[in-house]
Amino acid sequence: MPTGPIVIAGAGIIGTSIGYHLARRGAKVTILDAVQPGSGATGKSLGWINATFSKRPRAYFDLNYAGIAAWRRLHLELAGELNVQWGGSVAWFPPGPEAEELRVNVRNHQQWGYAAHVISETELHGLLPLVSPGEIAAACHSEHEGAVDPLEVLTILLEKAKGFGAAIRFPCQVTGIGLTRDRIQSIQTTDGSLEASVFVLACGVGSPALARMAGIEVPLKDSPGVLLHTAPAARLIHRVVLAPGTHFKQALDGRIVAGGLIVAGVGTAIAEASVEQAEEIRRLLGRFLPQVKDAPAERVTLGYRVMPRDEYPILGFAPACPNLYVAATHSGVTLAPLIGELASIEILDGVQVKMLEPYRPSRFA
Repeated sequence: MPTGPIVIAGAGIIGTSIGYHLARRGAKVTILDAVQPGSGATGKSLGWINATFSKRPRAYFDLNYAGIAAWRRLHLELAGELNVQWGGSVAWFPPGPEAEELRVNVRNHQQWGYAAHVISETELHGLLPLVSPGEIAAACHSEHEGAVDPLEVLTILLEKAKGFGAAIRFPCQVTGIGLTRDRIQSIQTTDGSLEASVFVLACGVGSPALARMAGIEVPLKDSPGVLLHTAPAARLIHRVVLAPGTHFKQALDGRIVAGGLIVAGVGTAIAEASVEQAEEIRRLLGRFLPQVKDAPAERVTLGYRVMPRDEYPILGFAPACPNLYVAATHSGVTLAPLIGELASIEILDGVQVKMLEPYRPSRFA
């Protein structure tokens, strides 16, 4: 176990989960955020917990499936405090190639042991009685999936981490890294200098710039996403809905949160595209859930997913800087509890977890 303090850059759901699991085991932890907890990708996430059909190859599926199990463990551990809406997801397509692809995907995931199955139109209406799906050629129910409010989870884990002695500092931006040979000795911030026996880099799209201070590459690519948030409505759905062209859930406070396709581009083009996409999301949401067709939209959020260049997680110590631990990944909500568990093992026990071997920073060296 490191004898000195562990500094974590980033109080999103990944950094906070790592901090919570480290502090829970008695480590001296400080979590920094340049703005405030959850101000990055976490606060602009749908909060869907899944290992669904885009999670390939098998090793990446296994990682995400283990992520669902880690949420179950955390849910039990924080009994009565953590709100997870278990109920799975329901997806469907009208006639066309996407319907056939859905059937193939379900079959493939079933072979991997995933609790997903093709359902009839009658079964879909039973699971989503107030949804108007239109024509259905293929539909499925993925039973073990869930959804959370990422900011609510973040608040709970930060309070728990503080209860175990962790310090949370924000706004506190990292401005420099003090190196002796190839090891980090200190972290310079806008709030002073901090000693660090281990530095955990978990600040989302801010990770590449900080990694370069230590001579490390953490390559990410742009992956913006738009979410529409409605005003609270009566309870309409109890699971994640994956409709053609959009996906949505209903939070426990009654708000509908809906997303669409990934927006491509940069700068002004992104802002303009986000407005257009929000309008399209609103149109599709009203089509599939007519009860909220006229409900006011409280806000539209544009967030940047933490998307590594090859779209797979970057997890582990950097060979060129052995006390710098990198945690940068898409599917941060699904993977957060698991990454917290496994990173704490690697950092405190000096063990390399085999499940994380495909995702080491060394592949970009």
